[in-house]
Amino acid sequence: MQFAPISDPHFYAAAVPAVLLLGISKSGFGAGFGSLAVPMMALAVTVPEAAAILMPVLLLMDLLGLAAFRRDFDRRLLGFLIPFGLVGTVIGAMLFRTLTPHTVAGIVGVFTLLFLAQRLLFPPKADSAPPSRLAGGVLTTISGFTSFIAHAGGPPVNAYVIPLRLKPVEFAATMAYFFFVVNLSKWVPYAWLGLLDWRNMATSVVLLPLAPFGVWMGVRIARRISATWFYRMLYLGMLLTGIKLVWDGFIA
Repeated sequence: MQFAPISDPHFYAAAVPAVLLLGISKSGFGAGFGSLAVPMMALAVTVPEAAAILMPVLLLMDLLGLAAFRRDFDRRLLGFLIPFGLVGTVIGAMLFRTLTPHTVAGIVGVFTLLFLAQRLLFPPKADSAPPSRLAGGVLTTISGFTSFIAHAGGPPVNAYVIPLRLKPVEFAATMAYFFFVVNLSKWVPYAWLGLLDWRNMATSVVLLPLAPFGVWMGVRIARRISATWFYRMLYLGMLLTGIKLVWDGFIA
């Protein structure tokens, strides 16, 4: 089979900014923006195709993120998050052919906007208790599921981790390690579902050079921005993500 990438310029008009946003989100800065990558690329290809094309790009970005934040992650939190995230990917693989990506996108969008409204309308006090571990397990499982379906795992797990009030770099490092494991677990199911074909992989190779630049941009910002502005931009990313996913899922 011929190893030929997509040649349509309209695809790259959507894919290039999508990959850059994904790279920036891999640093932890603007993590909500990463969920926009598949919806943006879906303007030119189907959602499953977009998800498959991003797999090698995600792997490279994950490795770059691990190298940048290799000493800053919260080991105990990761030990809690990873098993639930893997359960979510298993559920995603089992339900992939029965749930449309648009339905999943709409559900994730509604959830994202509800969480954001709760945080803005009823902001936690300094002495507020963090979310329960039960809530964390449920949200992280949802994150693994939505990550498998549409690489949109950020908003659910953010809903649990953001209230823990980690330092920006610690937040970024923990999310980098979490999504490295989750994304790695998706390769075999994606191949089993027939998504990793030669055309998609060739297109990934074309987009790969953008990955280091996007991660580099995000890492520089994450290490220099104040915690206040870090979370403001995170909320902005979640707002735009939520609106876009709801539009794709229930309106478009």
